[in-house]
Amino acid sequence: ATTALDNGLARTPPMGWLHWERFLCSTDCDKDPHRCVSEQLFMEMADVMAAEGWRDAGYQYLCIDDCWMAPARDQQGRLQADPKRFPSGIRKLAHYVHSKGLKLGIYSDVGNKTCAGFPGSYNHYDLDAQTFASWGVDLLKFDGCNSGTLELLAKGYRRMSLALNKTGRSIVYSCEWPFYLRPLQQPNYTEIKQYCNHWRNFVDVYDSWRSIKSILDWTALHQDSIVKIAGPGGWNDPDMASIFVCVSQLVIGNFGLSWDQSVTQMAMWAVMAAPLFMSNDLRHISPEAKQLLQNKEVIAINQDPLGKQGYQITKDKNFELWERPLSGQAYAVAVLNNQEIGGPQNFTFSLTFLGNGLACNPACCIQQVLPVTRDWGVYSWVSSLSVEVNPTGTVLLKV
Repeated sequence: ATTALDNGLARTPPMGWLHWERFLCSTDCDKDPHRCVSEQLFMEMADVMAAEGWRDAGYQYLCIDDCWMAPARDQQGRLQADPKRFPSGIRKLAHYVHSKGLKLGIYSDVGNKTCAGFPGSYNHYDLDAQTFASWGVDLLKFDGCNSGTLELLAKGYRRMSLALNKTGRSIVYSCEWPFYLRPLQQPNYTEIKQYCNHWRNFVDVYDSWRSIKSILDWTALHQDSIVKIAGPGGWNDPDMASIFVCVSQLVIGNFGLSWDQSVTQMAMWAVMAAPLFMSNDLRHISPEAKQLLQNKEVIAINQDPLGKQGYQITKDKNFELWERPLSGQAYAVAVLNNQEIGGPQNFTFSLTFLGNGLACNPACCIQQVLPVTRDWGVYSWVSSLSVEVNPTGTVLLKV
């Protein structure tokens, strides 16, 4: 069992695009052809990802979430795409996505029905894994609705991991396992990492500051149990909504976050080494949101090869100070201002706080990455740093 997921994938947190938060379970293509879950939507997103710098920035997975299936399996018992919305079938869509230099993700469920009521994979794990592999799928987001007992849930997640490996195709395995365990028992992350490439810990992300804040609060509260397990091959997903279904969705470029809150999500997801899966409409996105999501310095922090997840090191009134160890003896440092009223506030802290006192010993260079790039110069070990942060905003530094 310890080699169950020896698939060599997800050496850094996966990046891509997911339909769920923005497009939900929209299946009426007659009424809304440009926003329904269909092959047209995914082909158009693939075109944009290839042409407008998303693929080159690292966003390589184009992921189908719930509601892609026909209401029943075919006569051979195999899953099938809805024939009206995916008339060419998933294999042809995968071929199209691959032709753009991208990878295709798909969705299923460990139980007998998906969260939206489509056929689940229970009792069909091997067949479904073979089907996905034969179609050329590169990532499976595996949800946990309608799974019965916790024992069946765990058994199903293990079985699908082994079934995917048996196909011989490299398929990233994105699990919702700990999220469905947590109300009843503490997840065994060591075991989960043996089977899954990343796993969802918390509720669906919504297009709101309250949602982003609740995910950050939950992560800080549970960091002692989740930070140590993250690393190459297996990552904590703050949310994977499909009720980000399998991934920590970035809702930047939608409607609910201010500019400062968008900066906070991008900075903190990078510090948390979270999978970066956008759920937005890339066909209609502001230049500012695009620039933030494609920021090379922030993505480099998220994708840092050392593979250590960041954590909160102190909380002081409205401020939170987070750090993430990076390769080359560097650190990413985030200063978050939780206040939702008033103007910018200053937070001053000693550099001896960072890296158990080692980050700036005897001296260090500090560069601001967000909200704008700025060189702060050289500081000594005993210096203090004063950072001005907008309400609900974050300043991201590289030390």
